[in-house]
Amino acid sequence: MTDDTTVSRNDEASRYEIRVGDVLAGFAKFDQRPGEIRFVHTEVDPAFQGKGLASILAAGALADAAASGDTIVPYCPYIAKYLKSHEVAGAEIRWPQLPTDPTDAVGR
Repeated sequence: MTDDTTVSRNDEASRYEIRVGDVLAGFAKFDQRPGEIRFVHTEVDPAFQGKGLASILAAGALADAAASGDTIVPYCPYIAKYLKSHEVAGAEIRWPQLPTDPTDAVGR
């Protein structure tokens, strides 16, 4: 994107935020538990979509989480997709057991 794009952790709001200049462009919401950080939702403002900010946000948030030593639990579909296609140095990941979709039942 540009040099004025920053990713920072906002513990009061329980999220990582990406800003373009002084403008909040998106966030990755998390739930902090002892020894783990659960990523639950990622969102980029429609005005900033299509500029690669979600990927920059995920990279920054996951690098910070990995550096903390916490296990990353990706409940957020975007974070899970990112982790499946990108290496995050030092990351310990615990894949959550999500409920299955009843429409995907075997023997239909």
